[in-house]
Amino acid sequence: MEFRTEIRVAPLGTEIGYADTVLFFGSCFAGEMRRRMAALKFRTDGDFTGPLFNPASVAALLRRASDPAPATADELRQDADGWWFHYDANTLLSDPDRETALCRYNDALDRLRALLPRARCVVVTFGTAWVYRLKENGRIVANCHKQPQALFDRERLSVGSIVAEWSQLLAGPLAGKEVILTVSPVRHRGDGAEGNSLSKATLRVAVGELTERFGHAHYFPAYEIVTDDLRDYRFYADDLVHPSSQAVGYVWERFAEAALSPEALRLLPEIERLKAQCNHRPRRADSEAWQSLCRRTLERMAELERSAGIDFSEEAAQFGGGSWR
Repeated sequence: MEFRTEIRVAPLGTEIGYADTVLFFGSCFAGEMRRRMAALKFRTDGDFTGPLFNPASVAALLRRASDPAPATADELRQDADGWWFHYDANTLLSDPDRETALCRYNDALDRLRALLPRARCVVVTFGTAWVYRLKENGRIVANCHKQPQALFDRERLSVGSIVAEWSQLLAGPLAGKEVILTVSPVRHRGDGAEGNSLSKATLRVAVGELTERFGHAHYFPAYEIVTDDLRDYRFYADDLVHPSSQAVGYVWERFAEAALSPEALRLLPEIERLKAQCNHRPRRADSEAWQSLCRRTLERMAELERSAGIDFSEEAAQFGGGSWR
């Protein structure tokens, strides 16, 4: 008898390795995957302007990265507490000082402009099809920044609009890259159960059309793994909305199997072991056994730096300042 629906993910064909730069965009779930990869020493970055939940806002960020012109002060708004913010950015970039808020936003754009051309793979997680559009100019905002509801119109993106916008990106700035699209398994409870289901269905159909049109676009079933394979509240956090750490770990394992190269998969257990050794604190740091382990560990990290390009400088400093190299 079978008591669960295990989802087997076929290889995506991306074969991400340690020499590749991988950029993550989208909802908090994209951030979870990025942190897993970063912890395992992959070359990865993301959260440039903070989490972005809808496809239109992610697309807007990628289009802006193709434009070298910096943002200007007149793009910022000020909230009731006197903080300056940009509607295309998360509150983490806001500041009471207008120039500081502007610099933070432009610094994030500059970082993305520098990384995007050399990224081999882009991972995008769509969280919701519901968006808020400013009444004053019709622009979709990435974050409402707790501004009055009267300033916005709420609407749901259509499948056609998502496909049209992302087709331009996949044929343009993302044409030479492997693009992995996912739908976030995080429920948007504020949309209600029916609204959330409609939103996720819209996103899934749009992604399906995009992967059918573009050979370098791939779908990873994070949504299905959590909601079907792990369909039990024990795999959710206390808010009953976000996946638990155990669930995120399970999704990461499926992602690694489907997206990483055979060489990267072979190295993963050793990378985890080396990092665990670096976090260990001995009872006697002056013992010969510990000194010998330090030498062997640092020598192996140096070998991996030379052969696979894996940067262990942080771990080497943590483990002994590199003094045993």
